[in-house]
Amino acid sequence: MNKLFGPFFWAVFLPSLAVFAQNGSETFPDGARSVGLANAHTTLDDAWSVFNNIGALGMLQKSSVFCSYDHRLGLNELTTLAAGGVVPTPIGNLGISLSHYGGQLFNQQVLGAGFSNKFGIGSFGIKASYFQTNIEGYGRSASPVFELGGLVELGPKVFWGAHIYNFTRAKISNNTEDYLPTIVKSGISYRPNEKLLVNVEAEKDILLDPLMKIGLEYNFTNRFWARCGIRTNPSNLHFGIGFHPKNISLDYAVAQNSQLGLTHHFSMNYSFGTP
Repeated sequence: MNKLFGPFFWAVFLPSLAVFAQNGSETFPDGARSVGLANAHTTLDDAWSVFNNIGALGMLQKSSVFCSYDHRLGLNELTTLAAGGVVPTPIGNLGISLSHYGGQLFNQQVLGAGFSNKFGIGSFGIKASYFQTNIEGYGRSASPVFELGGLVELGPKVFWGAHIYNFTRAKISNNTEDYLPTIVKSGISYRPNEKLLVNVEAEKDILLDPLMKIGLEYNFTNRFWARCGIRTNPSNLHFGIGFHPKNISLDYAVAQNSQLGLTHHFSMNYSFGTP
């Protein structure tokens, strides 16, 4: 059965993977809150900053553990699983992350650790990851990946964030000239009150066209959030909801791709400790 399925996988699924990865970060874990905002996330100072912008992690005051499940087109081969944790310390905040994407014939695992600290109105951080790719019949390769980020409070209602992924231009392996994506992101967040958040963000893979993302979040009650967003290149719509009873956050988001269909994303976060 595997001998029959193998050629089918290379002929059908890999072109789909190429479409998903056209902006270099499509299959990265983001958290359902981020997905609901069209991944306009460089200014989000939550536990998922360890994946989205390590520089924002320094703003957190509580420890957290979290996990997520990202499912595309009803195919297990296009599923991303992720988990992580954040621990504040007297010298700054530490975060770890773990993710798995793909199926038996093609998969990628990433294990990372980052540090971020707050200085006055800003927070800055750095992260190192071990990025491993497995391809059936072609073997296994791995590379170290580094990223930098920061978040600055420009005023009581305005925040600016920036992040660069793979600034060292790591290759997929030493046996190929193919590089892992190098991605630069920058965004502004406007928060006129405690209930409303508006994020605008630009993203650029250095080898691809830039894209824009706009996300909106509204808090209807103290425990219920609604989100929506839109991004370009290609044009995708995003919607999400969040339910936060006490120290637990449960979030769901759906992203609509005009060519490929829907992606469903679930994530859960548990916070503990004293601020």
